[in-house]
Amino acid sequence: MSVHDGADVPYASLKLLAKAGDGGQGEVHAVGGPGGLLYKSYREPHKLNGAALAALVSLRQALAAADRDRLDRETAWPLCRVTDGGRVTGFLMHRAPDVMTWQTSRGSSKLVELTYLLHPPKAAWQPVRQPSPAERYTLAVVLVELFQWLHAMGLVIGDVSHANVLWTLRPAPAAYLLDCDGIRLVGQRPVLDQADTPDWHDPLAPPGTVSVDSDRYKAALMIGRVLAQDAYASPGKSLKPVPGVLDDRREAAVLRLWEQAAGACGTRPDLGQWRTALAGRDTIKLIAARPAPRPAIDRSKFDGAKERGTISLRD
Repeated sequence: MSVHDGADVPYASLKLLAKAGDGGQGEVHAVGGPGGLLYKSYREPHKLNGAALAALVSLRQALAAADRDRLDRETAWPLCRVTDGGRVTGFLMHRAPDVMTWQTSRGSSKLVELTYLLHPPKAAWQPVRQPSPAERYTLAVVLVELFQWLHAMGLVIGDVSHANVLWTLRPAPAAYLLDCDGIRLVGQRPVLDQADTPDWHDPLAPPGTVSVDSDRYKAALMIGRVLAQDAYASPGKSLKPVPGVLDDRREAAVLRLWEQAAGACGTRPDLGQWRTALAGRDTIKLIAARPAPRPAIDRSKFDGAKERGTISLRD
C-alpha cells in the first residue's frame, strides 16, 4: 500500500477494521497498518468520476513539501484511490487529529464539529471546552485563511456545513476540513454530484450550482455563525457577534461585509476581504484584498494525472 506517491491501491491489499463513519455517499473504515489511515468506500462507485478523484490526488502530489504538509495537517485530503477489479471504489485519507475528538460519558469518541461552536453549550458537551472570545476570533481567522488558501489553488470547496469542519483549541486554535472529495478544480466536474447541506446553501445560486461565488456565500455563513455563536445567522439578517470577540473597528468592517454577502451572485466579498476585515483594516466593497500566496505546484507531476483523465488548473 503506497500513499506517498499517490498510486492506486488495490482493495484486496487493505485490512479493514472498525467502521469509523457512515454518510449518504458511503462508509468510512479504519485501515490496519501504519499511518492512521481511513478508507472511504462509495455506495455507488459506478456513479463517481474517477478522473476527478485522480486530479485531487495528483494536486496533492504536485504541491511543494511545505504546502503538502499543510494540506495533510488541515484537511482529510484524498491520498490515493482504491480500486477493485479495475473500478475505483473509494480512497484513502488521514484520520482527523486526536485533538479534534472528544469522549462521551459512555466512552465513545466523537469529532469536534463546527456544531459545538455555533450553539450554546449543553451538559452532554462538557468535555468540549468552549473558546474564549479571543480564541473564537482566532478560530474565525484560521478558517478564513484555510478557505482563502484553497481558493488560491484554483479550487471550489462546494459543500460547507456544521459537520464537515472540525476545530480545536489545543495547543492553539486550529481547523480541519472533512469531505474533501467534494472539492473540485474550478471549471471541472466533481467526483460525485453534490447536494448542499440544509441551511448552508446559497439561496441565490441556481439549483446544483457550485462555484467560487457560492463558496464565498457559504464562507460568510460560516464566519458570521462562528463570530455570533448562532447556527442560523445568515446574510440579510442582523448579525450580533459574541461580546468581546471583535473590537469596534473589526466589528464595523465585518458587518459591512456581512451586508455585502447578501447581495447578488458575483458581488459577495472574497476571503481576502474577510481576512482584511478581521485584521481590523478598512475594506472596500467589490475590491479584493491582496490575494494569499499561491501554493507552489509542480506541474510536471500534476500533468501526470492526465493519463487518468483530463484536468487543468485555473485561477
